[in-house]
Formats: sequence, structure tokens, C-alpha cells
Amino acid sequence: MEADYQPALSPAKVLTAVNNESEDPYPSLSDFHDYEPNLEFDDTELQATSTASVQLLEEKLDLTVGVIGSGIEYLESPVSDGTIEENFEKELVDAPVIETADDLAALDTELADEEDYHDIARLGIVEVVGDDSAGRKVIVVSACKLPPVGKEAFNHAKLLRYLTHTLDTFVEQDYSLVYFHHGLTSKNKPPLSWLWQAYKAFDRKYKKNLKALYLVHPTNFIRIVWQLFKPAISAKFGRKMMYVNYLDELAQYINLDQLIIPQQVIEHDEQLMLKNKKNLPTSPPPSSIATPVGTTQFGASLQFIKENNRGDPIPPIVRQCVEFLDTPDALETEGIFRRSANVAVVKELQSKCNQGLPVDFQGDAHIAAVLLKTFLRELEEPLMTYELYDEITQFQTLSKDERPRRVKILILEKLPEDNYQLLKYIVQFLSRVMDRCDLNKMTSSNLAVVFGPNLVRAPPSRGMSLSAIGPINQFIDYVFTDQDKIFII
Repeated sequence: MEADYQPALSPAKVLTAVNNESEDPYPSLSDFHDYEPNLEFDDTELQATSTASVQLLEEKLDLTVGVIGSGIEYLESPVSDGTIEENFEKELVDAPVIETADDLAALDTELADEEDYHDIARLGIVEVVGDDSAGRKVIVVSACKLPPVGKEAFNHAKLLRYLTHTLDTFVEQDYSLVYFHHGLTSKNKPPLSWLWQAYKAFDRKYKKNLKALYLVHPTNFIRIVWQLFKPAISAKFGRKMMYVNYLDELAQYINLDQLIIPQQVIEHDEQLMLKNKKNLPTSPPPSSIATPVGTTQFGASLQFIKENNRGDPIPPIVRQCVEFLDTPDALETEGIFRRSANVAVVKELQSKCNQGLPVDFQGDAHIAAVLLKTFLRELEEPLMTYELYDEITQFQTLSKDERPRRVKILILEKLPEDNYQLLKYIVQFLSRVMDRCDLNKMTSSNLAVVFGPNLVRAPPSRGMSLSAIGPINQFIDYVFTDQDKIFII
């Protein structure tokens, strides 16, 4: 499908002549369906860009003008969303560029946690959802939600601060980023200089644990920008980028039901599917089980699992994961519950578990940790039920004196008995993980960031908002740190 994107004379080939490079573009999931993100990271990630690097970028832009001005015409990309002007090369050239290092340093002076981001957050440009199939947090960025730049110019600098502020909560663990490109137009796209600032602002700590960057519905605009920035971007970071032509391709790696996908992106994807249906590979219909068999645990309800396991409120796979992890070697594993695991291995173990077959963690604590998180995430209803969602998200509004009483009422009185028993079992185990935080680096707050979205989920009709993440994590952190006062022995 990558061929769908190639014009008669592609911008990539033009810039190859400029850069004297012959390297192939980074892979599309259309061509490499089994492509796995490189889970290693480069310890020598891109350092601070010098003035010379900025000048090099300007020179490339000037050269691009010469090429464009030579009479070469570009064909419309088959995957263009119809809103981005095809003569975007000129727009890139006309965009302002950074001239001094002070332009970049000025961003840092404005970064502050106490800044009010309500005006940015309400737009929904950035959302944090659950985990992908490898157990990594998923952050979604939707270009279509960027407001048009009118008389009252949108504050792109503040948006950048909001992005870094949001990512700061998650960069210490493996995470994936999904970028929905459709909807970026000449009216709402940021200037090229802002894109450069964004890349510089996301320094090594943000790039290190980013394991996959999915560019959904890319057009030639993305490919041109990528070629312009490519000389300053490390090869290892580049290998984390993947072009995704259709939502069906993204579904191989991320459960689309947990993503907040704008309606216009869904409609655009449907149009692309119809337009290019002759070029789509034929695949057999997915097999599904209408009624779960008695051994099913992943995706089932706690009541179903209990009824099929001799009335034990602790599901067998949870008990097996905890018993494996509750050993000195596993408890002392640095980054336990924060690192991802091989997608294929996790899916294979899920399948074996649901078939009632033995599960082997291969001596890898990260596999067991991801499997435990996956079980909680795929429960038919979250462990902290939908009914309790509103109370949990209001946790921050409670006074410190009021919190102990309200949390006890919520957990001891309002939580169903089976949910209570499982929550108690998991929290008491995690207290032993926290006891080894000097070695595994997993404090109560770190564990809350990891387990919050897996224990508490918004009702399907509402979706999880970014503003709810903070209160949820704070509530879970409180439960972890005060578990000895909450749970009845």
C-alpha cells in the first residue's frame, strides 16, 4: 500500500537529490504487517542543535525552492485528505525558522506545572488512553482538533508546554504515541518553526521510552517534513516511526475501542477504504467466540471466572502472575510494571490461558507484569466499577480530612464483594513491590500511573478525558499508600 502514496516524481526523490541520500523511507504497516517497534533505545540520542544545524535546515529549504521552481509538478497524493494544499512546499519555505539558540531556550523559561491549561485541554488535542498490546501507555494526538488560526492566534507555544506537561507523567515508562494526521489544513497547521521547536523540546527523556510512533493517514506533507528534519534525527528514533494507512492496520497493535478517534477521522478512513478497496489485501474473517468457554479469563467478567473456578474470587491467571512476581528476583526488577513485553508472546499466553493450557512466563518478570495489567484492562467491567467512576474522579476536590472516610465508604461499602477481594489481593501484593522501590524504582506514585487506567475506566459512552487522569492516579496512589488502613485484615 505504500505505493498508494507515491506520486510520479515523489518529494522523497527530489530531496534525495538534495541530501545525496538513497536510504528508503521508514516502513509503512501496509508493507510490513509483522513489523515490531525496536524496543532498544539510543543512549546517544540527538543532542542540542547548534546554529549550524539550523542554517543547514534553512539551506535545504532554499534548495527545495530551487527544485520546485524548476517546473517540476507533483501529482495529488492518493491518500490526501483533500484539505492540505498540494503546493505545501512553498508553505514550508515561507514558514519562519529559528535563528538563534535563544529561541529554543525561551521555551524552558515558560514551562511551569502551575500554568492553567484548561483552554488547551478542553480542545481534546491530546488524550491519554489505556495500554497497547505490549502493555505500553497510549497517547493520542488529533490534528483535526487544532483550532484555525484566525484573528485571535492560537497559542502554539502554550500547546507545546501542555504537551511536555502531559508527557512528563508518562515518560518514565514505555509508551506509544498515535498521531491522527487527517484534518491538518492550511488554516490550522502550526508553522514549521513550531515543529522544529517541538522536536527540540522533546529531549532524550521523552524519546528514550517512546517505543512506537504511529502516523495515521499520512500525506506527502508528512513525508516532506520528515525529509527536511531527517539529517538532525537519529536513525534509532526514526525506526520507531511507522506509517499507518488505515485504522484496520492500527488495530493490529492497539485496541481501537479504547482510543478516542474523532468522527471525521473515522469517516475519512471509510472513504479511503472505498477509494482503494481494489488495492486492499484480502484476509480471512477474524474468528470469534460468541459465548466464552469455561476456561476463558481475558475479557470475561469476574463473576463468570469465579463460577468456573470453584468459587475462588481470585482468577487463576492473577494468582499465577502474582505468585511468580512475588519473589525477590522479580520484586527487585528495575522498572517492573513500567516496561513493555513482546506483543506476540503476550497474545500467545492470553490465548493459552483462555484455552485452559499451562502458561509459561519464560522466567521474564516483565511478561508476567504485562499479563497482569492486560487482564485488568480487558475485564468486562473495570475492577473499580463504572458506577464509582464519578466519585473517583472527584477525589482531588475532597479535603485531606474527608478523604479517609470517603475512600473507605467507596471501597468497603460500594465495591462488590468479589471486586473487593481481588482489589485487596492485588494492592497487598503491590505494597511488597513498593517495599523494594529502592531497587525496582516503583514508588506508589509510579505504580498509580501504571495501574490507574487499568483499575478505573470511564463508561464506554463517555470515554476517558485527559483531565480525569490526574484525579484517578491520585486516588489509586492514596489506596496504595494507605492500604493497611483501608482493607480489613
